[in-house]
Amino acid sequence: MYAELHAISNFSFLRAASYPQELVEQAAALGYSAIAITDECSLAGIVKAHVAAKACDIHLIIGAEFHLQENLTVIALVMNRIGYSELSSLITLARRRALKGEYMLHLHELEHNLRDNLLIWKPSYDNASKDRDTDTDQYAAELKRAFGDRLWLGFSNLLRGDEPERYDAIYQLAVRWSIPMTACGDVAMHDSQRKMLLDTVTAIRDVTPIDQLGFRRQGNGERYLRPIETLQTLYPPPLLQESARIAQRCNFSLDELKYEYPPEVIPEGFTATEYLAYQVELGAQRRWPAGTPSPVQSQIEHELALIRQMEYEYYFLTVFDIVQFARSVDILCQGRGSAANSVVCYCLGVTEVSPENAQLLFERFISVERKEPPDIDVDFEHERREEVIQYIYKKYTRERAALAATVICYRSRSAIRDVGKALGFDAASIDQLSKSLAWWDNPEDLVDRFRELGFSGNAELAKLFFLLVQQLRGFPRHLSQHVGGFVITKSLLSTLVPVENASMVDRTVIQWDKEDLEAVGLMKIDVLALGMLTAIRKCLAMISPEGKPLTMADVPQGDAATYQMLQRADSVGVFQVESRAQMSMLPRLKPAEYYDLVVQVAIVRPGPIQGNMVHPYLRRRQKLEPVPEIHPSIWPIVKRTYGVPIFQEQVIKLAMDAAGFSGGEADQLRRAMATWGKNGNLLAFRQKLIDGMLLRGHALEFAENLFEQMKGFGAYGFPESHAASFALLVYISAYLKNYYPAAFCCALMNSQPRGFYSPSQLMQDARRHGVEIRAVDINCSVWEHRLEGGNVVRLGLCLVKGLGKVAAQTLLAARQQKKFVDIGDLQRRSGLNTLQMSSLIAADALCAISGNRHQSHWQARAIRSDAPLLHDAQGAAEDYSDQVQLNAPSEIQDVVADYNSLRLTLKKHPMAWLRERHEFFRSCKRYSDLGTMTQNRFIRVAGLVTGRQRPGTETNIIFVTLEDETGNTNVIVREDV
Repeated sequence: MYAELHAISNFSFLRAASYPQELVEQAAALGYSAIAITDECSLAGIVKAHVAAKACDIHLIIGAEFHLQENLTVIALVMNRIGYSELSSLITLARRRALKGEYMLHLHELEHNLRDNLLIWKPSYDNASKDRDTDTDQYAAELKRAFGDRLWLGFSNLLRGDEPERYDAIYQLAVRWSIPMTACGDVAMHDSQRKMLLDTVTAIRDVTPIDQLGFRRQGNGERYLRPIETLQTLYPPPLLQESARIAQRCNFSLDELKYEYPPEVIPEGFTATEYLAYQVELGAQRRWPAGTPSPVQSQIEHELALIRQMEYEYYFLTVFDIVQFARSVDILCQGRGSAANSVVCYCLGVTEVSPENAQLLFERFISVERKEPPDIDVDFEHERREEVIQYIYKKYTRERAALAATVICYRSRSAIRDVGKALGFDAASIDQLSKSLAWWDNPEDLVDRFRELGFSGNAELAKLFFLLVQQLRGFPRHLSQHVGGFVITKSLLSTLVPVENASMVDRTVIQWDKEDLEAVGLMKIDVLALGMLTAIRKCLAMISPEGKPLTMADVPQGDAATYQMLQRADSVGVFQVESRAQMSMLPRLKPAEYYDLVVQVAIVRPGPIQGNMVHPYLRRRQKLEPVPEIHPSIWPIVKRTYGVPIFQEQVIKLAMDAAGFSGGEADQLRRAMATWGKNGNLLAFRQKLIDGMLLRGHALEFAENLFEQMKGFGAYGFPESHAASFALLVYISAYLKNYYPAAFCCALMNSQPRGFYSPSQLMQDARRHGVEIRAVDINCSVWEHRLEGGNVVRLGLCLVKGLGKVAAQTLLAARQQKKFVDIGDLQRRSGLNTLQMSSLIAADALCAISGNRHQSHWQARAIRSDAPLLHDAQGAAEDYSDQVQLNAPSEIQDVVADYNSLRLTLKKHPMAWLRERHEFFRSCKRYSDLGTMTQNRFIRVAGLVTGRQRPGTETNIIFVTLEDETGNTNVIVREDV
């Protein structure tokens, strides 16, 4: 029997060459009694190891490796639940006192922080072989006193040539201090075939080519999980047996972790169940003043019963509390995702999707069989989300609240660059390889590419490079913070999972990502940012009557003119339907009501397209083909989508009603659909689905077609609950664009960056809708863009390249006294430096006080900063500058200067100038001409390239947007062009 007690995974970033699950699975295959995953000061990979260990039935030991400030290496192994809390807290202590990615820990800190952990000390050969009167014996004495029978000396036989001497030195140390020895493999890969990858990540970590690593490179490939037969030839039997005895003392499993909810959200005198029911009842009265409809009331009771059974009341109330805070300070927010399937969430105000507007499937959100916590995503205004984050930190403290991690992994381009550097390629070659390999993976083509780059036909090098890139892709590179996933607990969070510093100041992250949290049942609340909510709030503020701020609820529903605008694909800036693909679908789908927008959001996705759902839906909607006869028992599920299952919820409901799947089984099916293409799990459901449908009287062809559509969904199937939440914002943003184009444009430009379009494109679209745009002006503009009357937008100083917000605020403070009368007055009162003055002049913001750009530059150069003694000379210089009148720039010079300084122009569009040239005038069509062109004829178009897009699902196709003086032309550039 043997247990591996020292194995690091690739979550000891750039130190190992195998995933945690690979190590666990290999240990099980080799017949080990247990394996410890001991990443360096980290538990980041332990959940993945835990899931794998349960699947292959091997004892997993949780531990961590530490390199102490005293230059000692120790391995801590968890014995029980208390020991796990100790280790997690110690990692937190070591990480929080250091910069991101680093840690600091001292020997004396082990004793009081690891009382329920075992400790393996791995003395280096130099330390172990020193005389007794050295620091080594002092360390041994301190560790022996602190840990007693919980201390071992670890010996690793890696066949490096000095093993007998090292073993003897460690043995002598063990005898002197009566410390038992154990075998441990110092494992960094599950298989010796990963040796080259191990050298590669070492080279990447040390920023040194492999051939220059020297002794930092592993001398052989022995740091892998070796067969027990091999280990028996390398270690004395007692050392192998001791490893198994140590493993028997480590009995903790992550299954013992129990999440405890923060209690602050329950007022005194209420239980959690009572308070949730009370708030839901209040919310139902607000939603349905005339009385809650009977079907809705039944659904509320069903949901509350299931929430009570699963003990999720605190979770719902925690989210409710955060949303209540946001609303109290007028921050727009809206829940989305699977929470939109819940009437309880609708009553609490977490979501705005009415149960009457969508087909609810609560089991998509919470399932007894699934036994996983619900996942509620709430979008907040992107400019004010930080206020919500700080509220959470203030209420629960940083000891009880932290952001989840996101594991940043290697993608093709980053893997190519780092492997190229590790192999010693020059920078130019790496750059060429990263560009040429971004979109395809073909080893044969790679050999030719190497030859072109001067690696004279080195096929072996090309194959090695390709293999390493393939192995490195997907490897974790470092931990980053999740976009907004908060974990909040009742007790110290660090007793559940280690917490470390994020790159951003005053942010902390846990070491587990979203998948890890789901696997161990910890609650996560997503506090997300959405730019459109910011734009909507700003637009509503601009159009609100004085003293009566408008809200999203004040936007009239079902407005015909708004839907007519969308049917014309007049959707630049409209949430979710402003892309090229959505614009091409709008005139075909012709949305006329809210549910049409739900379909519109979801149908322009790779899933429905690849599942062959789009054309049947459109043809049936347009009455170009009949809806096939469908079994009455399932017709209500697909009635609203003309018999075509477009949403995930429909597929899940079909599996439940037509094939007899339980709610939990149906959710497993959803997960299998989401990972189809990455693994073959979906195929395991095929026979059960078909047999179940045949048993209930459905046709074999219908069952097989349904399964093929499931495969088409892939990872891109869109949930109706998600689409329903987004459809509300589609309608509201479209309504505002249709009736308040100036305010809508102004709000969008003040909410950058967001969406597909730049301020220049948004501004041009607004002008085509009759909005007057006025230039940046030193005496009229403020920092942001603003309305000057109902249909007039004044551009803001924020556009001026090189000015900066602080300088602009200083300028505006000076202008409050009185407007600037000339450039000298501006410079004296605002205190702007030369570069800031030049920025304003380049933006033509001074034309009102100087005349034109040339004159502004001339007058600014004449200003002197002389002492008072020479005041007359200064005045004379200024008078003289006023006497000289320079010619204004030509209009084309002004256009070029506008783009350089503001990235947009209010003057003639550049294409309008080119249009006057012979080659453009005679043969180049404008966007506005295309509607009159006949099909299947050759045309030529030209414009400024404002967007390039290469979707991952459209191999080697690039979508290009060309902007001219009349609009935007979308061009499909195929591979052979």
